[in-house]
Amino acid sequence: MALRFGTDGVRGVANAELTPELALVLGRAAARVLGPDQAFIGRDTRRSGPMLEAALAAGLMSAGVDVELGGTVPTPAVAFASQVDGSIGAVISASHNPFADNGIKLFAPGGRKLPDAVEEAIEAEIERELAGDVGSRPSGRAVGVVRAAAAATDRYEEHLAGIVSPGALTGMDLALDCANGATSRIAPDVFDRLGARLAVRAAAPDGSNINDGCGATHPDALAHAVAEGAFELGLAFDGDGDRLIAVDHTGRVVDGDHILAVCALDLHRRGALKDDTVVVTVMTNLGFRLAMEASGIHVVETAVGDRYVLEALEVGGYSLGGEQSGHVIFPGLATTGDGILTGIVLADIVQRSGRTLADLAAESMTRLPQVLVNVAVTGSPGAAAAALTQSVATAERELGGTGRVLVRPSGTEPIVRIMVEAATPEEAARVAAGLADQLGG
Repeated sequence: MALRFGTDGVRGVANAELTPELALVLGRAAARVLGPDQAFIGRDTRRSGPMLEAALAAGLMSAGVDVELGGTVPTPAVAFASQVDGSIGAVISASHNPFADNGIKLFAPGGRKLPDAVEEAIEAEIERELAGDVGSRPSGRAVGVVRAAAAATDRYEEHLAGIVSPGALTGMDLALDCANGATSRIAPDVFDRLGARLAVRAAAPDGSNINDGCGATHPDALAHAVAEGAFELGLAFDGDGDRLIAVDHTGRVVDGDHILAVCALDLHRRGALKDDTVVVTVMTNLGFRLAMEASGIHVVETAVGDRYVLEALEVGGYSLGGEQSGHVIFPGLATTGDGILTGIVLADIVQRSGRTLADLAAESMTRLPQVLVNVAVTGSPGAAAAALTQSVATAERELGGTGRVLVRPSGTEPIVRIMVEAATPEEAARVAAGLADQLGG
């Protein structure tokens, strides 16, 4: 079985699809393509993590790379170590997936996610090795060594605590949901250092409870806790800590679009939004675009995936971008989405403004009703999506400036995804159903 990179690294059922043998080969291939003689590995809390960590480390060392093990740390902590040390960064995590899944995502030296061409080069190396062409291997003192990265977590926490003034969150009552994942220790430590009063849930990982009814993909329990308690806001992270979903004091969920809008307007008002531009993906709600336009903020659009957002940010030199899912990137502060960092920025905005997150979110944008439909197809998803081109154009003309249609094929399943935004839920549902019917869905 060969490994193929998806939107965010490689993923599969641990020890069945993503095996230690494949992780070892991936380590060797990554070392040969990416080059440096040092790497930093972090993982989330899945019970399969140490198994894959050992195999990946062995592969890297077999190619002559010295490996530092960060243990259980969020994805952005690995990116930060890669950025500071110029090392290969590797994260063993399946993010928001169930605990039986796992994955490996890589950062190039400097903390950037890999471009498509580099991923393709690593895939080619993997295929060659699986075919028996292992090439030369170092021996003796040229074999890599492994050691614990004792100071890496402290260094990352210092970085996070330093993005706002000391004690910036003093007196704030916050509720945190750590998804029983990689932020379970670090997030409470950092927010406590900044002065917040905390109630923490889902921060007792046991190897199998990551994302289980908690975290950014299941914020309902946090929303209930915030509404019942006297909290100013709640912050929910995903399993590997690179995403944030918030909850306002009424218990209402505030997703990535609203978080991004609040942050964009705050930077805009302070003259700190570079070129008055924000970068988003095609999935971002039309209401966000309309709100930014009304405030004089330009929106740059990319394909789905935070690495594409980051590429656009770097090309344009912009200061803010993100996704509806809660990946928010501040390029001046991090090379990837960072849920804890975004939570700090958001809480600081609330604290400085003297207003509630509910007020800030409502002021920032009005979400248009959105309907998502996944339609299973028997042939090529790409061909099926292309067949709807004319129908999509007709639907968008009917919706006018207050609606939008997005049809895209899945890259991993025989599915076409149909997204419709309109002035009313009924209109969105009607248009989506009509398009789905044309595909036999």
